[in-house]
Amino acid sequence: KMPASLPEADRRHRASAAFSLSFLSLVFSITAFSSSYWCEGTRKVAKPFCKGDSPGQLCIRFNSPEGNSSQAVQYIWETGDDKFVEKKFHAGIWHSCEEMINEEGEKCRSFISLTPASDRGVLWLSIVAELLYVVLLLTGNILMAVEMCYYSSVIDGLKINAFSAVVTVLAGLLGMVAHMMYTTVFQMTVNLGPEDWRPHTWDYGWSYGLAWTSFACCMAAAVTTINKYTKTILEFKHKRKKLERSFRIQCKFPEH
Repeated sequence: KMPASLPEADRRHRASAAFSLSFLSLVFSITAFSSSYWCEGTRKVAKPFCKGDSPGQLCIRFNSPEGNSSQAVQYIWETGDDKFVEKKFHAGIWHSCEEMINEEGEKCRSFISLTPASDRGVLWLSIVAELLYVVLLLTGNILMAVEMCYYSSVIDGLKINAFSAVVTVLAGLLGMVAHMMYTTVFQMTVNLGPEDWRPHTWDYGWSYGLAWTSFACCMAAAVTTINKYTKTILEFKHKRKKLERSFRIQCKFPEH
């Protein structure tokens, strides 16, 4: 006969695993949501005219020493790469930042203001879904922590376990929808956004990968929680059948 403590220890291990995965998902989601590195790339912009003794690598000098006279100089833009410079940029849900030419630091703009008017509703839905995703993950973490510290009744623990499983699954679905909506909005902004923002080359950044890693951890926590709930129910059914069988045997062969 197996010791009674083994199933209890197994349940605690599963609860700890689910809580750890859910906590990781929460940390990853908050980090990704607050950062501006969902997408990274470069913008190809024309070099500005040089001012004074500024170096000519990142600026263009006038074709005549009488450069201050607009009538004396006519500058024709060429398509050669020497007339352009690539600036790195990164964008997230809240901001889009790009490096400045001949200056240190970055210039940031609100990503919401860059989004085409027809797609701002989808972006706001994505933001709301991301916020709900974080709130539901936090709720699931609290429920799992309460379940781990709640020793009075296995039945009450099962009820908390069921609630945390439902909340975590809903969080995962919301997170998936939010990430997909932001991806669609960003691609539409690349095609229809302002001319002074459209990137020359771009790819997804570390925050985007972190957001999907958070989703993967969330679904793994949900699966672990549901598995723990199912296994506990099956253990109860097995114990109930054993009790019914022993009761029938006692009724069939009563002791004298």
